Formats: sequence, C-alpha cells, structure tokens
Amino acid sequence: MGEASLTKTFEFSASHRYYRDDWPEEENLRVFGKCAYPNGHGHNYLLEVTVKGAVDSVTGMVLNLVDLKQVVEEVLEEFDHRHLNEEMSYFRERIPTTENLATTLWDLIGQGLPEGSSLARIRLHEDEDLYVEYFGGA
Repeated sequence: MGEASLTKTFEFSASHRYYRDDWPEEENLRVFGKCAYPNGHGHNYLLEVTVKGAVDSVTGMVLNLVDLKQVVEEVLEEFDHRHLNEEMSYFRERIPTTENLATTLWDLIGQGLPEGSSLARIRLHEDEDLYVEYFGGA
C-alpha cells in the first residue's frame, strides 16, 4: 500500500507576551504593539497535526488515532492554561510567538510518534483568521 497523510485537530489555551528584555519599553511597544503589554494576553489555540506514513495493509491506517491522540494530548497538557513566558522553559530565551510555539510543538510531538509515522505539517491557529503552518526543517 502507498503513503497517506492523516490530520487530527486539538485545542488548548495559553497566554503569552511579546517582549525583549534587551530592548527599551518604547521599542517593545513599537514593534509588538499591545502584545507587549506587561500582563500579556491569551488565546484559545487550535492545533492541526498531520502525520504521514505507509498505510498498514492489515489495519488500513497510517497511525492508530488513539496513539496520535495520546502523544499530542500529553504534550499539550504541559502547555494548556499556562503563561508561556513565565511557566515554560522553552520560552526563557525565545519570544513565544505563534511561529516559535509551532516549532516547539513540532519537536515535542515528533519525538513521541511511533516508528513508521512522521510529522508532515503542524498548523497552529492563534485565532480564527491567523495561523502558522510549519513543515519541519532547520
């Protein structure tokens, strides 16, 4: 059998602030606008995870959905209802933009996938009209 892609959607909520400590307050506000406000702001994120692999001739699946759900939910449990800047070590040195969050999720989810399947794409919706797609790479 050939290869196929499978996409599953997940939800989580988190807050963040765009801010560089090495910039003056005025520069942060100029570049990041209201996203630089001291208390941050939150989003109800929608995450689409696409995996690819060979279709198993016995099960007819690329990956058992139970396995995919377990891997992704385990990762998202760490992020859900957290302030990304203050509570997540991933963002001690990086601004938790949607782009940086997507690449971080890619790495964590990709590490947990069973052998024989791999990530093809992550689409992370910050809100209904803004999303980032990440396909892996350097």
